[in-house]
Amino acid sequence: EENMTVTEDFSRVENTYQMEAEVCIIFSDFGKMQNVCNLLIEKLGTSITISPPHFYHTPEAVDTLRRQVCVAAVGNTRQKAQEVCRLFGQSLGKPLLIREEETKEWGGHIDSHLLNSSNSLTLQERIQNATAYASCRVFAVFEIKGKENRRNKLL
Repeated sequence: EENMTVTEDFSRVENTYQMEAEVCIIFSDFGKMQNVCNLLIEKLGTSITISPPHFYHTPEAVDTLRRQVCVAAVGNTRQKAQEVCRLFGQSLGKPLLIREEETKEWGGHIDSHLLNSSNSLTLQERIQNATAYASCRVFAVFEIKGKENRRNKLL
């Protein structure tokens, strides 16, 4: 309910009353939005008009994306370091230093002037224009353990 606003307008036309309602809903799940739109069209038919969706990213969603990309970059760095260690007969130890070097973000920003002036974009094009991308470059230093040391610790 907090993500929905309803505006109603009643008017009298001759001997009948006419009601127009505008319902604006903020969805965080694209599939749910499609299901609700399909249900409304099925139940109300031609008496309903559904405007094209307006996509945007909340600051919290963008922050979550940044964190996920950074964590994935650290995980990829660790995996590559493990593979290099195996190649040289060593084992990877704990991280000694992890530093986020660079974060890039692109996409996810729709020019509202473009959307208002042209409804010729397909839904897929709107989604593509609204999709946010991020990349992160990290620098990591790991401890390297020799195989002999590992065997001695196990005994």
